[in-house]
Amino acid sequence: MKITELAQELEVSTESIKQFIEDFDLELSECLHPDLTVKPDFLKFARENQKFLRNYEKDLSKEKTSDQIAQEINQPVDKVEQVIKRKLPNLYESGMYRSSVSSYGIDHELGGNYRFVYDYFGRKTPLARRDFIGYRDLFFYITEMLNPFIDPQQAYDWGINKPAGIILYGPKGSGRIFWARKIAQIIGYQFKEVKQSYLGTSFVDGHKTNFNDYLSSMMKGNKVVLFLENFDQIAAESGVDSQYAHTKDMILHSIHHFVNENLLMIVSADQLEGMDNEVFAPGRMDVRIPVFPPNADERAQMILRYMTLNLEQDSALMEILKFNGADKKPFWQNYAAQMRLFSNTMVIDFTQSLKKRLRTQYLRHKSNQLRIDSTMLDYSLRQAATKLTDEYLSSVQQFIREVSASDYDVFARRIEALKKELDTYRVKEAPRRKIGFDHHKMPPTP
Repeated sequence: MKITELAQELEVSTESIKQFIEDFDLELSECLHPDLTVKPDFLKFARENQKFLRNYEKDLSKEKTSDQIAQEINQPVDKVEQVIKRKLPNLYESGMYRSSVSSYGIDHELGGNYRFVYDYFGRKTPLARRDFIGYRDLFFYITEMLNPFIDPQQAYDWGINKPAGIILYGPKGSGRIFWARKIAQIIGYQFKEVKQSYLGTSFVDGHKTNFNDYLSSMMKGNKVVLFLENFDQIAAESGVDSQYAHTKDMILHSIHHFVNENLLMIVSADQLEGMDNEVFAPGRMDVRIPVFPPNADERAQMILRYMTLNLEQDSALMEILKFNGADKKPFWQNYAAQMRLFSNTMVIDFTQSLKKRLRTQYLRHKSNQLRIDSTMLDYSLRQAATKLTDEYLSSVQQFIREVSASDYDVFARRIEALKKELDTYRVKEAPRRKIGFDHHKMPPTP
């Protein structure tokens, strides 16, 4: 059963179910499959708590002030305001809340007893086997953008058509290809990556072929996602000398045919600035999706995931992790907090470096009782941080500007967290020493 079908059965909106999952910090992998099919535990919870979910939606849609929320949940007003300010800084100043602010969600945040919700999700899926780690907000944002694929009735009832192209933009190493694959899963399309060699002219079995031939062959396929990297270089502004000018023109002239052929082009870019405006014309790259570096909690989850990935319970590394309590997320939270602005790739680099050092120590001492100490952790952290270059930090700064301009309301919490982490890397200018004399300390005139 799809989430939209469940919403119809419960007589609530799909949006309120998504907001409920966010408010109660439920793992996506416990609730939904990547194609938005509802998992058994969440289906059981929803059906047995239909009245609660209806009341939740009713509260969500009702206008309310922080005073009214505080009175409803019997909590101090200042605590309610702190939660709203932290979670939804863009809404805090308005004073009247609805659609994004739930009294239930704030009550849960302030320690309200909702044990009955979590009793349905007792069998946690290990991090190493989850479909998603964090990123609920981005996942739901993407599914909203993909609604014309998921719900064909939208085109019939509202004239909302499928996009022909999607741009995934953000700093390098933050999982753009992961999300491209995930989009293909969500809409049930085959995923095909366009290799750089396809962009020019080549000879296959003695026959001359070019990118136009490749696109034509892809349009003959059935439900295909074409993924193309470095699109900001390919689609540079007109007048910029580029080896990809011909490729850009071919894409721009062909893309309007893609929808009818069940072909979706997804491209990745470090930034939107510098691209030809023709790219963003209606019927071309209609949808722009920001891909964020992981936040501190997601970094901690990622470390644990990649430290335990493909490990058996009796493996040497798993025994070492258990000995240190490092088979649980809390062990990694301190170091995850230090990985400010680390991309997914940098987090993985950290885990690979640490694994190698642990293996070296294990071979030397022949014991599973090895301490994962600060010396070892700091070394791996420094190694991973070598990719944290000025160029990368500048790309994060540009990303913040671009996503703030288009989607601040949606991602305010992530954007503010990124700004805060970026500020820690800014060079603090030393106070300048005054030139001249301090007149208050000059000797008296004779």
